[in-house]
Amino acid sequence: MNLKTNVDRLVKVSVIGEVASPVFRYPPYNISAFGQLIVCPGVGGIRYNVRVGDSAVNWVADHVEPGVSIKNLSSYPGNPEGPNNALNVLSCIGNEARVVSGEAKGAIGYITGKHGGIEHVMVDFPPEVLDKLVIGDKVQVKAFGQGLKLLDFPDITVMNIDPSLLMKMNLSVEGDCLVVGVTHIIPAGIMGSGLGSNQTYSGDYDITLFDEETVKKHNLSTLRLGDIVAIVDADSTYGRIYRKGAVTIGVVVHTNSYIAGHGPGVTTILTSSKGKIKPVINSKANIAYYLNLRPEINW
Repeated sequence: MNLKTNVDRLVKVSVIGEVASPVFRYPPYNISAFGQLIVCPGVGGIRYNVRVGDSAVNWVADHVEPGVSIKNLSSYPGNPEGPNNALNVLSCIGNEARVVSGEAKGAIGYITGKHGGIEHVMVDFPPEVLDKLVIGDKVQVKAFGQGLKLLDFPDITVMNIDPSLLMKMNLSVEGDCLVVGVTHIIPAGIMGSGLGSNQTYSGDYDITLFDEETVKKHNLSTLRLGDIVAIVDADSTYGRIYRKGAVTIGVVVHTNSYIAGHGPGVTTILTSSKGKIKPVINSKANIAYYLNLRPEINW
């Protein structure tokens, strides 16, 4: 569908990060919501066998980010976190990312999400590129998408998505609502970590999966990395709040967690405080499908 946007007025700008190392504290245990002590992989590094399109819930892992995690570790006078903030805010899901150093120099990948707290940006590359990458390699992103507006839908806020990816999502119109295909419809009441943020142009917030009845009711055991999901009664316009009738659309960006209040993370791409988004179930609603990142999967 041909949606009217302001894409011709958006600026495409470079931001850069480097492949980030995994990090641990001592002792290395996470304490689960049920009192277990867990030691397992978490954030950072290169995941050779976890990519968008794979399960978000069935790993012996905690907050694992698919593909490659990048972070800008440089500093800026008077604003030490400024370069990494720029990487996290300006990068949008679906943006092209290019390796600019190391053995994999020249390889092209795509942004798949942003992870708050650790402030990582995730990039998907094919397996042959993952094998060549090393921690510290530089990845430059053609950041494009922040500021995008749907001109016929003033009650919908767009963020964190490349315009070309948005146009691949088979959007349609029903009355004064935008119809969006999603894999799951999630109640706002089970959303956890990430609440309290006063902005949603970076980071994510988590779907908690500790109540078995709710998981079964909403089929949440089938969540995949890269899934486009709807969170109902959730408004992400100026931060993340519970608001009846509001709808937020996001992308699942990291795996499940054992820790209370945490779970698969969701980065917002669309939100409407007035409920002008109508989610409909579509099993193919995954960024790996729309970007053809996993052609071997039978969607």
